[in-house]
This record gives sequence, C-alpha cells and structure tokens, in this order.
Amino acid sequence: MPKLKTNRGAAKRFRRTATGFKHRKTFRAHNLTKKKQRRKRRLRGLQATSPADNRAVRRMLPHKAR
Repeated sequence: MPKLKTNRGAAKRFRRTATGFKHRKTFRAHNLTKKKQRRKRRLRGLQATSPADNRAVRRMLPHKAR
C-alpha cells in the first residue's frame, strides 16, 4: 500500500485540536476599511470547523488526524 499524502493546501489552513480542527475566519483578508471595527474584532482568532467537515479534513490530513 502506498504512503498517504497530506493535502498541502489543507495543512496550511487547518490546525489540529483535541476535539477536531480549527481554521482562520473568513472576510479578514482585504477591503478592511469598509468593515466596522466591531466586525473586524469578532473575526479575530480561530474558529472550530463544523462537525460535518471534520471527516473531510481528517482525510486530507492523515498524519495529523491521529
């Protein structure tokens, strides 16, 4: 059986936690001047992935999934 390959795009976007994965929130890359300060503040930090997406992320990151 061949080696499992990690999806490099997913490896840069997701981090493993004890219960699943976390990722950066969207809408924080550009055009920040038109967004309210309160909205930008709430977009800080990382967010847990949806439980429905955990299976797909685990498949893309086989070595971090254990």
